[in-house]
Amino acid sequence: MDMGGRAKGFKSGEGREMDRTVAVITPAFRAQDTLAETVRSVLAQSYADWRMHIVADDGVDYQAELAGHGLSDSRLVFHASGGIGRGASAARNVALESISEPFAAILDADDRLKPKKLELAVAALEHAGIVSCGLDVMDERFNHLRHVGVQADGLLGPGAHKWVNLSMDSMIVWERRQADGRYDLAMSNMTDLEFLLQLYRTVPRSFHLGTPLHDYVKRAGSMSNAGEKVTAGMIASKITLLERLQSGYYNLADPAGVEGLCRFLEISLEAERLYPEAVAHQPGLLFEDHLEPRLRAAR
Repeated sequence: MDMGGRAKGFKSGEGREMDRTVAVITPAFRAQDTLAETVRSVLAQSYADWRMHIVADDGVDYQAELAGHGLSDSRLVFHASGGIGRGASAARNVALESISEPFAAILDADDRLKPKKLELAVAALEHAGIVSCGLDVMDERFNHLRHVGVQADGLLGPGAHKWVNLSMDSMIVWERRQADGRYDLAMSNMTDLEFLLQLYRTVPRSFHLGTPLHDYVKRAGSMSNAGEKVTAGMIASKITLLERLQSGYYNLADPAGVEGLCRFLEISLEAERLYPEAVAHQPGLLFEDHLEPRLRAAR
């Protein structure tokens, strides 16, 4: 695999049908209570050409767990991360090292896809090698909290992407023939954005589907809605990304895109520093609701 460019092992060539299979990558750690609902959302997709790669990071036999829920399908593929609690990034990398599908999508083990997510994303890949979508942010019982990124469909540069997608970057679908990467195991937080920046090295623009096509579950311990320890980790990781962007680490072709990303991170860092106090005054405040007014004011 060429991490910065095209991947090997895909079907191509005149006279042969192009493989359009999507690898849905799901790391699973203590996911016994949530994974069945996640898998059901994939089984219900209007686009049937997928394989779901479930990577156990806790030693659990998730094939047996799902069978206990009456869920069995030849498109479900099971892996082990090679340890216990190695983390979502390491588990995702295990799948990325083994998959041969030309398209890939990330799906956490407690989130869901809306029924047309893969169908619409694969169609949008005709316009750009990375596709993002609007989100339906929900609580643990799938009660709606808010939307993120709901707007008209269209192309976005890397700077504009963050101003639309706010704090979530793992809900992408991408074409691995155009770009691919690996999750940075040295980073404690913001690994989704870091991975996306790797993809932007060879795909200068993404396509955003403004319809909410992904159910993102906001749990009490979610990275962008937790306590001061997580806030400290987020701040450190955002500073690292800001420094990398300013140094040209990602070699992005669009200077305006780099400027937009840096400005977003600067505003987001200030929001992170003020977030613990804001939550103390307004318990349950979502980080997105804390950040968004600051972004509007800076436009």
